[in-house]
Order: sequence, then C-alpha cells, then structure tokens
Amino acid sequence: MKLKKLLVVSAMVLAGSLSSLAQAATDQINIAYVKSPFNLQNIVMKQNQLLEKEFQKDGIKINWVSINSGAQQAQAMAAGSLDVSAVMNTASLLMANGAGNKIFVATGVARPTQVFAVVGKPGNQMKIEDLKGKKVAGPKGTALHQILVAALNSKGMNINDVEFLQMDLPKAQAALLGGHVDAALLAAGLVIKANAAGAKTIVTADGYVNPLLVMAVSEKFVKENKPLLERIVKVHRQTTQWIADNYDKAIEMGAKEEGVSLSDAQKLAQWSHYFDVITDNDLKSLKLDQDFLYENGMMKNKVNTDDLVLPMARQ
Repeated sequence: MKLKKLLVVSAMVLAGSLSSLAQAATDQINIAYVKSPFNLQNIVMKQNQLLEKEFQKDGIKINWVSINSGAQQAQAMAAGSLDVSAVMNTASLLMANGAGNKIFVATGVARPTQVFAVVGKPGNQMKIEDLKGKKVAGPKGTALHQILVAALNSKGMNINDVEFLQMDLPKAQAALLGGHVDAALLAAGLVIKANAAGAKTIVTADGYVNPLLVMAVSEKFVKENKPLLERIVKVHRQTTQWIADNYDKAIEMGAKEEGVSLSDAQKLAQWSHYFDVITDNDLKSLKLDQDFLYENGMMKNKVNTDDLVLPMARQ
C-alpha cells in the first residue's frame, strides 16, 4: 500500500511539473515583425494589436522582434529565441531545413514577384551580363540572392562571376547610391527610392524566381503549442480579410510605416499579391526552389518539401 501511495504521489508531482512546464512555455510568444518588403498583414496585425487582443485573456505576452532577414530569423529559431516569423521567404526556410534546422510553413503571406529587384548604379541602363567582375551588395541566403544567381545563370554566369558583398537592404541601398557598389539587391520601397535617385532596375523576380513569403514556425513551437499556432494563423487570415474590406485604410497604415507615398504604397501592395492558403502550385514552387538552391550549392541537403507545409497552411 505504501508503495502504491508513493507511486500515486510521484505521478501527481510529475503531472504538476509537466503542467507547470507547459504553462511556462505559453507565458509568451516571440514573433518576428517583418514590415518589408510591404507586408500589410504584419503591419496591420501589429499596429492594431490583434495578437495581443487574441491572447490577452490567456495571460500570454506577445513579443515582437524586428528581424527582416530570413536567414537571421532561422538562426533565432534554432537558438530558441524566436517561435514564429510573421513573414519568411521560402529560400531561407528551405536552406534552414537543409541544414537540419526544422522550420515549417504555417500559412501563406504573399507572392511578390515584382517587389524584389537587382538594381544598377545611377547612370546608363545595365544588363545582368554587365555585372561580371562587378561589386553586388545584398542579403545572402534570401529570395533576392536566389534571383541574382538565377539571372546570372541565364547568361551562362554564376555567383563567382561577381564580387558579392553581404549587406542588409538599407546598407546595400546606401552603398549603391554612394557609388561604393555597382548593383544592389533591393526590395519594395527601397527599389522605388533608388529608382527615384537615378538607379535603374536590371531585373525583377519575374521570369527567374517565383518568390513565396510565408508565416513560418519552429519545430519546437509546433510540437508544444499547436493550438496557439492555429489561433495565430486565424488572426493572420482575419487580418488579410480586414485589409480587403478596409483597403484604403490599410494602405495608409502601410505607407506611414514604410515611409512611402500613398501612390507608392498602392503600387507595392499591387506588386505583393497577398494570399493565405498554400496551393498545389505553391508546393510545386517549393520543389523547384529546392532544386535550384541545391544545384547552386546554397542548400546542404534536400528534404521532403511537402512535409514542411503544415496541414493548417492548406486549409
């Protein structure tokens, strides 16, 4: 009897400990805030405190972390300091998974084929083949990096034919307009501002890459907090619908946050092609992207891309 009581007490203590751990895991959610290239859902969701309102009754704090780089988001997830990225490019997601850092697609965000561009320095219009031996600045391991490689490949060149300099987007733009590099990988408002300063777009993603932006989540958060993730996805999709129903107001919010004019904000929104449910064509794009990344040495190992898309992302 004493042994039985001891086992019961031990089980109760263990259950209590596990319950405490589960509660600790849901005290806060660390989510990346990614306003660029022109992520209206993320901008509206944060400014209207929609996630804060959703989880307020649960006593769960929402910590917004500003990390634009998909590669850095993946690193933060691997380190356990980031649970969810409101917006991650699938190139970064694939490369992370190829390196053994499991990150999943929770839902769709945008298909911004015209938002990403390789922009040449002010002066004569440059072609992609003119970049041979030239300095090109931009973020490595991103959809922009993928576009550059694809464009170079189309002319029988590769990334080794240019002097590629790792820089975040604002620094790449500053280096371009300051005459320190010959071309830069830019996105959204930075493309518009660079063009206005005399820099000319060489290529966009059109015809080279089908960029896909998604909401991404760490394996740990999926395993431990799937119900919470489902609620985050629900709020994201409600936000997408709110933008459709309140388009002008959403554009104003995006223009103010990104520091662009209303006309430029409208242009960026039109370029972005917002969506939320992952389609069969998106799954095909993931496979093609993986082939490209692997063949160009940007991905260590191949993975089953279908397994990276959570069922909730397709519903």
